Order: sequence, then structure tokens, then C-alpha cells
Amino acid sequence: MLYTTPNKNISSIMGTSPDDIDTPKQGSDRVLLISVIFLMIIGVLAVYSSIAYFAETKHTTAGSLVIGHAVKLGIAFLAMLIASKVDYHLLAKFSRLGMVVSWILLIAVVVFGNEVFGAKRSLNIGGFSFQPAPFASLALLIHISVLLEEKQDYIKDFKRAFLPIMFWVVITCGLIGIEDFSSAALLMGLSLLVMFIGRISTLQLGSLMLIAVMGAGLLIWQSPERQSRVDQYVNQITDINSDEFNIEEGYQAQQAHIAIAQGEIFGVGIGKSTQRNFLPAPYNDFIFAIIAEEYGLVGSVSLITLFSVILFRGIAKIAKNAPDTLGMLMAVGCTLTIVLYGFVNAGVASGLLPVTGLPMPFVSYGGTSILFAGLMIGILMNISKHSNNKKAVFYA
Repeated sequence: MLYTTPNKNISSIMGTSPDDIDTPKQGSDRVLLISVIFLMIIGVLAVYSSIAYFAETKHTTAGSLVIGHAVKLGIAFLAMLIASKVDYHLLAKFSRLGMVVSWILLIAVVVFGNEVFGAKRSLNIGGFSFQPAPFASLALLIHISVLLEEKQDYIKDFKRAFLPIMFWVVITCGLIGIEDFSSAALLMGLSLLVMFIGRISTLQLGSLMLIAVMGAGLLIWQSPERQSRVDQYVNQITDINSDEFNIEEGYQAQQAHIAIAQGEIFGVGIGKSTQRNFLPAPYNDFIFAIIAEEYGLVGSVSLITLFSVILFRGIAKIAKNAPDTLGMLMAVGCTLTIVLYGFVNAGVASGLLPVTGLPMPFVSYGGTSILFAGLMIGILMNISKHSNNKKAVFYA
């Protein structure tokens, strides 16, 4: 199914202003904005509850770290508002430049990056720590959308459409995957979804998926740490009731399960988590477990509901009613990135997925990931300003 606007030459839309497209401007999607604000509020409370031990290791206080987190959220919110004012067609014009810059930064991480927990994922730039992977992910999703829009007349052609797009996807995911396999795998999946919606041949995508699975298996086989994570996940599912189950394996997942179980329906109360003292990175990778412990099933379901609202608004409202194919594809990419990161984080804490180390957007403690999540929401808000319900249609 391809989205388009009747009586418009889609290829001529690039480089024009929304006024030239003749779509009525309206306000940004307020439901989307309110959902993000609620996520930010939950994030500040959860970080405050879970960051005490980390603060001790940094010889500071939890309050100061929470203030720093709130400042980062404020910067992300400001970036979101600015991005909502910038025409997404203008961003599309610089997508190729963004890709080149992201590649340079990713290579710099491999060579000069700071090693934390055995992986190089950040650079020190001007005294600030910066992770290029979120920037590369956003740049790639925008550039894929641009290429798919440009190649619609011959989108099924292997040499003219599929290969040129995959050139950018494979190199970007490969550079990220050197140090961050989980992010690279998720980005590859997101790219394939956007390409599928953009009408790339299912046969070509299916062949690529087979190659990607084989490549992922090779990367897992080459890394003892990745093998350990897979083994822990499999043992958790198949051997947890056996006499041979090793209680020392899967420590992170086990502690997260304990936190979720202790939360029951209404939780133990704000700031009363006990598992924050046992969970590694409870303020980031396993923040969903802390929320489930302190706010119970009610809080967990509320959090998942907020991400579900973002999914609905981003796909069923903003993407569906976007004024052109470019806007539709960009909206799909940004929406799925934010929502899948949130769902994967919750799935890891719940034991549904193996440990990945992916943050929950707007909730987990961090800097770069929050900033680029804010930019993605800003892009969605900008696209929503130009939606045109009457002209938006789907055709086979």
C-alpha cells in the first residue's frame, strides 16, 4: 500500500514549502505533545528513585544528577519545539550530508571513543559526551525516506532502487554494530519496515532479511558477551524450573523480575524500591522494572499506554494524513523508532526479550538519546501541521 496525494507530482514536492504544496496549516498534534510531557515527568520521578547508587559511585548526590537529567529533558524539549518549526522538506535536503557526518562520527567512536562496560559508544566533544548512534539512526531514516520518495517510479528495480538504498543502510548499521549490536539490529529492522512501506520488493527484502539473520548469527558467535546474553535468555525460558538452572546466570533479568513481582498491582510507593540496589543500571536499561516495582501494574500499563498513544498518533493520524510520501515515510520512521525502543526496554525488563541495553525514550537517564528522541517528536509535530485529511488516500 502506498500513500500519495492526488493530482500532485510527488517528485516535485522536494524542495518546496508547505504553502507550495497547498495544504492547510494547522496546529501541532497536541495529544502527541501531552504524551511526551507525561513520559518526561515519569522519567524524572523514576530516575530520582533509581539513581542513588550511581550517584555514590560518582561522588555526588542523587538530587544533582536528577537536576542534570531534568536539564537534558529541557534541552530535548526545546529541540523538539525548534524541530517542529522547521519544514521537514528542508531537513530532507540535508539528509545526504547528515549521513556523511554520521559516518565520520561513527568511525571516530571506533578509533577514539570512550570505553564503558567493554564497548565504545560515545565521544568527548568540547567536554561533553556525545553518542553518534542516535544521530546516525535519525539521519538514516530521513535519507531512506528521501530515496524511497525519489525512486517511486522504478521502486521495484533492484539496481536502481534497492541497491542504492541498501548501500546507506548496510554501512550505517555495520558501523553502529561494531560497538552496539542491539542498536544496529533494531535500526536494520526499522529500515526494512520503512522500505516495505515504501514499496520495495518483498522478495528483495526477504532475501536481505535472511542475509541479516546470518550476519547477526556471525556477530553473536564472534562475541562471548553476546553469546552469554543469548544463553541467559534461552536458559531463562527453558531451564528455570530445572535442577540444573544456574541462579548466577541472567542476574540482571532475575533482579528485574523480582522488582516487577514486588510491585504487584499498585506498587510499593514512590522512592521505596529495594531492587534499585541490586539492578545494574536501574536508571537506564532497567528503568521499567523500577517503575513496575514502585507504581505496580497500574503504573506499568499507564507507561505502555503512553507509548501506544504515540504509536497511534504517529501512524494512524500523522503518517496517514501527511501531505506527501516523504512526510508519510519520515513519520513512520520516527514513530516506530521511539515506540520500539520503549517496547524493547519494557520487554527486556519483563523477560520477554534478551538483555539489549537500549534506553526507554524520555524516561531513561541519558543525554544524546533523549535529545534525538525530542528531535523525532519535533519532526512528527511539523508533519502534523501540514496534514490534509481530505486529500490523503491510499492506493494499491
